[in-house]
Amino acid sequence: MEEDVTYRRRVIDGQLDDLLPELPAILLDGAKGVGKTETALQRAKTVFRLDVVAQLQVVQASTESALQQSAPILFDEWQNLPEIWGAVKNAADSQTGPRGPFLLTGSAYVPAAVTHTGAGRIHDIRMRPMTLPERGVENPTVSLSSLLEGESAIDFQTTTFKLEDYVEEILASGLPGIRRLSSRGRSAQLESYLRTIVQKDMEEAGQKVRKPETVMAWLRAYAAATSSTANWNKILDAATAGQDLKPAKTTVMPYVETLTALRILDELPGWTLSNNPLKRLTEKPKHHLADPALAAKLLGLTKSKLLTGEDGNVVLLRNGGILGALFESLVAMSVRVFAQPVNAKVFHLRTADDRQEIDLIVESEDGRILAIEVKLAPDVDDKDVRHLLWLKEQIPDQIADLVIVTTGNTAYRRADGVAVVPLALLGH
Repeated sequence: MEEDVTYRRRVIDGQLDDLLPELPAILLDGAKGVGKTETALQRAKTVFRLDVVAQLQVVQASTESALQQSAPILFDEWQNLPEIWGAVKNAADSQTGPRGPFLLTGSAYVPAAVTHTGAGRIHDIRMRPMTLPERGVENPTVSLSSLLEGESAIDFQTTTFKLEDYVEEILASGLPGIRRLSSRGRSAQLESYLRTIVQKDMEEAGQKVRKPETVMAWLRAYAAATSSTANWNKILDAATAGQDLKPAKTTVMPYVETLTALRILDELPGWTLSNNPLKRLTEKPKHHLADPALAAKLLGLTKSKLLTGEDGNVVLLRNGGILGALFESLVAMSVRVFAQPVNAKVFHLRTADDRQEIDLIVESEDGRILAIEVKLAPDVDDKDVRHLLWLKEQIPDQIADLVIVTTGNTAYRRADGVAVVPLALLGH
């Protein structure tokens, strides 16, 4: 298939370019609407859309014939024919038959009973919403991979991006089909997106939803907990405000687990490091939704409310304002996208006594650490960098670089060595 000239290249495309010639089968895994199908179509020579009845019936009638078509072969919405998973796995194992490569896209929910047979044969690549560079709003000049290598020279680069622009991008969403709409259309489509997740996708994933509004209340509670490590009880109270009888954790956890499996909840794990002087790190995750636009929609936030600090009836489950939480969530999503091509993992750091915390820890395969703090302001002072410098004192040999990501307009390096980088200038 010829490449679509209107397609905007994603960070994950580089991964696919590298891995597709090497691996027999790849599953593009991510929340509904992140662009999995469009990305897969850029490299597929044969496409079977299994949500189209005629094409589904063709593959059902002769799966073996489908597997022998010109590769790469894309099975889009593969969950409509779950047995295709095993067929692709067997083809990948075959020494004599068709070996792909195969691409699978569709539901992020993959039943364990299906996927256990694909371990080691079907490679899972996570796809998240579009970052600012992928949206084409600015050309990044600071590379996260270079920062992680300790090789990034920050040469007083500038951007015209300002706070109002970040707010607009938070609300516009990184979901390609939503962000191209007008502001009114985006609002309606985000509402529809959330309703579809609760009323259709959760049930397709095997979770019966008797009261959709109950699940929506939990989603709103997680939105209010954005960028926080709020514990279960706080989220429970937020989700069931005004209710005297609280549901048991065992009653609600299946909802949470399904929303996580559908990639709507996207928690950031706490960082722990064995054999090191940091003995009291908490493993509590930070809460994020797949896209900060979803959190803003759930909380009823508009551009004017965010810019004026009018949070309305939003009860936050963290210190600080909701705009700061949403900006941190946008940064966290972006850093995870940028770190993936170099196989780096992303965490947050918080000590058990809450005395030190760092918003993002990027750890390379060989143990180098890039520590990142997020600040919803253009200016950085000594107080803002104290936790970064503390970490460097603890593990000096592992620190590749220290960074503050801001809403400012200039990238530079402070006298203490900490890099200050506007989010609009950060890329992979």
